[in-house]
Amino acid sequence: MAMGAADVVPGVSGGTIAFISGIYDRLLAAISACTPAKLIWLLKGRFRETWQAIDGAFLFTLLAGILTSIASLARLISYLLDNHPELIWSFFFGLILVSVVLICKQIKRWNIWTVGVLVLGAVFAYLITVAAPLQWPATPLMIFIAGSIAICAMILPGISGSFILLLLGLYAVVLGAVKDFNLSLISVFALGCIAGLLSFSRLLSWLLEQARNMTLAFLTGLLVGSLNKVWPWKEVISWRVDSQGERVPLLESNLWPQHYQAVTGEPAYWQWGLVLMIAAVVLVLLLEWLGKRVSN
Repeated sequence: MAMGAADVVPGVSGGTIAFISGIYDRLLAAISACTPAKLIWLLKGRFRETWQAIDGAFLFTLLAGILTSIASLARLISYLLDNHPELIWSFFFGLILVSVVLICKQIKRWNIWTVGVLVLGAVFAYLITVAAPLQWPATPLMIFIAGSIAICAMILPGISGSFILLLLGLYAVVLGAVKDFNLSLISVFALGCIAGLLSFSRLLSWLLEQARNMTLAFLTGLLVGSLNKVWPWKEVISWRVDSQGERVPLLESNLWPQHYQAVTGEPAYWQWGLVLMIAAVVLVLLLEWLGKRVSN
């Protein structure tokens, strides 16, 4: 469910949550196993073999949790983003910050190339966070393509699929479809997600097998670069009108908490923000500790 909650928020990746919880490699392996050959197995009635080959129980449980979370938390997340953004961003900032440390611990060998790849990942993620939004038309083809792109970001730590949708100008459209249960639009988006997921997961799995240290360094860089987007205290520099006719932030700049209220006129709630950051760090460390106990 945590992955679903993360994917609803523009700027936080479900892949980050998967990495934190220690299921990232298993997730990629299970998705990569979903090949056309498995479909042929199903047509031949080899249901048990197919289920075992794709780690069906794991995928079903994970998917059910994600869908339940998105369906149940879409309204709550939207409310918090509109009314208390600094609090929810504080929690996710803490999640990403501690996950940077945890992933760095998994890199077995550091050298100039590893550091260089980490910096490259950080710069790449940062440039995405400051990119100017586009406005794709909400046609079935564009929704399909957006789904295939966004899902690739969703399984990459540090790059949010929701934020990609925001950059494409389709975030409000997709979130509105979820809240309104628009099955036709959701189905087109889901098909795009499936197409992107099946192709991109194989590439990621191969990279983790063949060049794990370099891949982990790049993924760590993505997390570092994404911290710019999830910093809780921001000043809106300019606005734009989205496809729904609503004013949404176009350009933002980060502020220190002590300057936030003076500049925006809104309370910073920095004490609560700090508490939520610490709570996120403690939660992740607890999950890591529980994961080690279970594996042992």
